Amino acid sequence: MFQEYIQIRGARENNLKNVSLSIPKRKITIFTGVSGSGKSSIVFDTIATEAQRQLNENFSMFVRNFLPRYTQPNADAIENLSMAIVVDQKRLGGNSHSTMGTITDISPVLRLLYSRIGEPHVGNSNVFSFNDPLGMCPDCNGLGRKMGVVADSFLDKSKSLNEGAVQVPVFATWEKSAYASSGFFDNDKKLSDYSDEEMDLLLYGKNLKFKLQIGGGEMNATYLGIIEKFERSYIKRDLKTLSERTQKMVAPYIAFGPCSSCKGTRLSQLALSCKIKSMNIAEMSAMEISELLALISEINDPVSESMVGTLSERLQHLVDIGLEYLTLDRETTTLSGGESQRVKMVKHLSSSLIDVMYIFDEPSVGLHPRDVHRLNELLGKLRDKGNTVIVVEHDPDVIKVADHIVDVGPYAGSSGGQIVFEGKYEELTQADTLTGRSIRKTLPIKENTREPAGKLAITHANANNLHDVSVDIPTGVLTVITGVAGSGKSSLINQEFLKQHPKAIVIDQSAVGTSTRSNPATYTGVMDDVRKVFAKANGVSASLFSFNSQGACENCQGTGVIYTDLAFLDGIKTPCEICEGKRFKEQVLTYKLDGKSISDVLSLTVRQSLDYFSQKEILHKLRAMSDVGLDYLSLGQPLSTLSGGECQRIKLASELHKKGSIYVLDEPTTGLHMSDISHLLSIINRLVDAGNTVIVIEHNLDVIRNADWIIDMGPDGGTRGGKVVFEGTPLQLLGAEGSITSRYLKKTCLSSD
Repeated sequence: MFQEYIQIRGARENNLKNVSLSIPKRKITIFTGVSGSGKSSIVFDTIATEAQRQLNENFSMFVRNFLPRYTQPNADAIENLSMAIVVDQKRLGGNSHSTMGTITDISPVLRLLYSRIGEPHVGNSNVFSFNDPLGMCPDCNGLGRKMGVVADSFLDKSKSLNEGAVQVPVFATWEKSAYASSGFFDNDKKLSDYSDEEMDLLLYGKNLKFKLQIGGGEMNATYLGIIEKFERSYIKRDLKTLSERTQKMVAPYIAFGPCSSCKGTRLSQLALSCKIKSMNIAEMSAMEISELLALISEINDPVSESMVGTLSERLQHLVDIGLEYLTLDRETTTLSGGESQRVKMVKHLSSSLIDVMYIFDEPSVGLHPRDVHRLNELLGKLRDKGNTVIVVEHDPDVIKVADHIVDVGPYAGSSGGQIVFEGKYEELTQADTLTGRSIRKTLPIKENTREPAGKLAITHANANNLHDVSVDIPTGVLTVITGVAGSGKSSLINQEFLKQHPKAIVIDQSAVGTSTRSNPATYTGVMDDVRKVFAKANGVSASLFSFNSQGACENCQGTGVIYTDLAFLDGIKTPCEICEGKRFKEQVLTYKLDGKSISDVLSLTVRQSLDYFSQKEILHKLRAMSDVGLDYLSLGQPLSTLSGGECQRIKLASELHKKGSIYVLDEPTTGLHMSDISHLLSIINRLVDAGNTVIVIEHNLDVIRNADWIIDMGPDGGTRGGKVVFEGTPLQLLGAEGSITSRYLKKTCLSSD
């Protein structure tokens, strides 16, 4: 069969050095290479950008005004492109109305199923949608939450009403005593002995008449339960009408909580009354995907045949990609980057489009080694439907399934931008490239582990799927938290541990800046020192060397570009003709330090800067960036262009100087080439040796092998997880029964012997 190719000639985006390349169509092509080598410049900035730019040009000017704008990549020719669908690691986001069910288009089919075969019949499918006025709970408008009372300290259940059990701080004395004089309760009975009905009356009763005893007399009064009275007095009225003193008193007792009407289901009572197999739609949506799939497959009503088939197919896709522990009512804002990417992938599996170019950005992120085969199968399915699959990836187990591999390098930044290998996986394992050498090398398992200096306790952790977990984190050592996706790793550390130990420094992959004015030099504090050095050498004010202050070009206000709005045509961004994109006034650029202007210095990479500067305070911060593998970044590169992994490493660089701290790193190997793992471990070890406690949430087996202490969560994901299945050293983990991580660690140890 004739093989077609995507042809690239003379690509020069970013650090690419006139790259020419043929990528086979309808195959899986995987791009490898160190961070900053040029992989993304080829795949995203050249191929994807040109495909999306050409597609958008087919729309009218009016429509194009609402679409993202892409500039033509710097290349001589890019030919034979298909429509590109980019599946990246950006979190799905959305709002509280966006859930797993809505984003995967499973909920609409489930709503249709209930409208057809649910008993009793209550209306069309809109009645089962919390985003529709017909179906949403009227009390919380479909949010499932509303402002409510935090009433833990309102009652002392060890006392009776006569002993002062009602202890609402903002109630007057007569209001507290009114419950005893209402005649509705046994005033000598301790609240701990109340029945559910008595407690419900005490808290939520309303509009009951009784005689209130006041000053030897009595008056007619209306009974309101404690919570009901509090809500009417302080929540269901405008807080602005309360005095500032009262607002401060009330504030600790008001918070968002589950809606008391719908119990957090978001739906109207009418929708909740309709059932299939004795379950309403909210109860089905709260089931784990794997359990829901089994339940749906048992429905055999002839009317539901097509709907059951569609639901089963879409739910099975989620199971196949390792998301069986999620639920349809899970809000998309709570999904991790890796989970978000896999949900996007599942959406495309249901598509009937063919001959599409699917482009993936490290799809193995967040996947335990056990689940990588599921990802590989999904990539194969997309290819077998007649699509071109292009993947940027570091995981050798994913790279193995490629039909064609392109290794970019040899190193990062100005030392990269070339194709150093093309071929099959077997050929790559023998290639003399950084990737080839790294695949052949496995880091040894740590035998001599550090002794802990103390311990940090996590007690009675119950967040998400955790089952009352109590576990100790040793101090002064490297602890790695492992387990399959959904096992409870993040819940244990990012929620429970940080709640109980809030002084810990968290280094995750969230963005460090979205402004084009923020760059590595400003973020790490290098720029402050550089400005002082320039000012001292030239005898002028340091603020002159800031493009955010006195030194900014007046024509472009220090942005380096001019934005021109062409009304209904595409707006354009052109380099400032005064400063030629350098951002500074001409006068500022005449001041030099060892032959370079401030603009020249911002164009230097971290590696070049280490050779250029001699000042200790500057070198200290530059070495920190170099140590975390970012020596290919230029000092002036906008932070908004950094990947999640790069954001995490630049945060780590800015924290390296601290001692005696607790560090929490969330999957720090994200975006790291295999050759950089040992480099990362040396930085982490240096942190620990300086007296710090380092806790790492990680799937990477090289990091797990080099821990001092391991806490393995599981045994599986979702409701089958949430427990500590192992605590101990890497060597002890090899012999751990019931640990999925142990099985995969043993495999790699055997293969490296």
